[in-house]
Amino acid sequence: MDLRRAKGTHDLIDRNASIAWHTCARRGSSLRVIVMGLSETYRRIAQQYFPNAMIVADRFHVVRLVNQHFLKLWQQYDPEGRKNRGLLSLMRRHHWKLSAVQKENLRQYLAQEPVLKALYFAKQQLNGFLVMKSLTRKRAQKMMPQLLSLIEQFEQSPARALAQTLRAWLEPIVRMWRFTKSNGITEGFHNKMEMLSRRAYGFRNFENYRMRVLAQCGWNGVINRI
Repeated sequence: MDLRRAKGTHDLIDRNASIAWHTCARRGSSLRVIVMGLSETYRRIAQQYFPNAMIVADRFHVVRLVNQHFLKLWQQYDPEGRKNRGLLSLMRRHHWKLSAVQKENLRQYLAQEPVLKALYFAKQQLNGFLVMKSLTRKRAQKMMPQLLSLIEQFEQSPARALAQTLRAWLEPIVRMWRFTKSNGITEGFHNKMEMLSRRAYGFRNFENYRMRVLAQCGWNGVINRI
C-alpha cells in the first residue's frame, strides 16, 4: 500500500488505508503510545482509531522541521551565503558539537547578519529543548515556561510559521521529554524497502516484493506470523 501520494484523510481512505487502520485497531486495543511525524492527517486518523493512545512527536522529524524553516529564512536573507557548502554544514549542526575554529568561522559570518544571528541562536536554543529525553515530570514542568517563552519569541520574528506549528503540536512535542521512543526502526525498514525496489527497478509481482522485504527486514519466525 503506497500512501505517499495521499493528500488528505479522504485520499487515504480511498487508497484502502482504512483497512490497515481497522486491522490495527482490532489488534491494538491496548495501544498506549503512538509516535509520528508532524502530519495533521495521520494525527486525525490516529485519534479516530486509537482515542486512548498518547501521541508523541518523533524527535527526528521535529528537529528536521526546525532546520528546514531556518534554512528557508537564511535563503531569504542571504541567498549567496546559503550556497556556501561549508557554511551550510556549520548551520545545520548543533552548535555544541562544533569545534572552536568552526564556532569562530561561524561567528565572523553571523556578525555581518544580525537578524540571521538572532534566528540562528534561537534555533539552537530550541533544538536544545527538543533533544532532551527521559526527563522526570518535575523537571519537565520546570522547562515548560522556558519553551513557551521561546515559542513566543518566534511568533514575533520572521519564523512565525514555525511557531504556529510548534503551538499546534505542543503536547506531542513536550511528551518527547518523557518518552525515548522514536520512528527510527520504521524509517530504517522503509529505507531498506526503497532500496530493494530501486535495485530491482520495481516489482511487477507484489508477492515477490513481499518475500524480499521479509528476507531483508524480517526476523526469526516473522514469515510464520504474517
